[in-house]
Amino acid sequence: MQGLAPERVVYLGSVSKSLSPALRLGWMVLPERLVGPVLDAKGEREAWAGVTDQLTLADFLDSGRYDRHVRRMRQRYRARRDRLVAALAARAPHVTPTGVAAGLHAVLRLPAGTEHQVVEAAAAQSIALDGLAGFRHPDTTMPALDGLVVGYATPPEHAYAAALEALCRILPPDPLPHRSGGPALEDRGPTR
Repeated sequence: MQGLAPERVVYLGSVSKSLSPALRLGWMVLPERLVGPVLDAKGEREAWAGVTDQLTLADFLDSGRYDRHVRRMRQRYRARRDRLVAALAARAPHVTPTGVAAGLHAVLRLPAGTEHQVVEAAAAQSIALDGLAGFRHPDTTMPALDGLVVGYATPPEHAYAAALEALCRILPPDPLPHRSGGPALEDRGPTR
């Protein structure tokens, strides 16, 4: 879109997810009329982005290695997502994964009234996850839903199977154990 209307669209990006947040590198492609005001507002606050890091990223982009890295990581994270979905289908079919079509997190819908106990069990076993309650706006009138926000990118590859096992162990039992069939997957998205 920015290429189609460069005087109307601001293009922003960073490498915090694709490489590392420690690099603290991002970019803005601005309409000419906004360059001065943005530089004035930005000031010197971002002065710690090192020149060497910026030049290295520029070379990474120019050489095509960044694109290859992103494609390789996309495949790796898709495989992790698929392993998460398969583990839930096998071990906890009553827990419905959603939001798995993009990103590095999934939302796991839990049976009503179980979120708090699962979050406490996770903390007791040093499993890093968040309950949906922490993302709920205090003024909302929508009914609360129990669930977890689970990141599947963080564990190193050698520890991923153990992380999935630990997650499945803390999930609540099926409130309707006589039920058959797997979860209805929402937002599955393409898996090519």
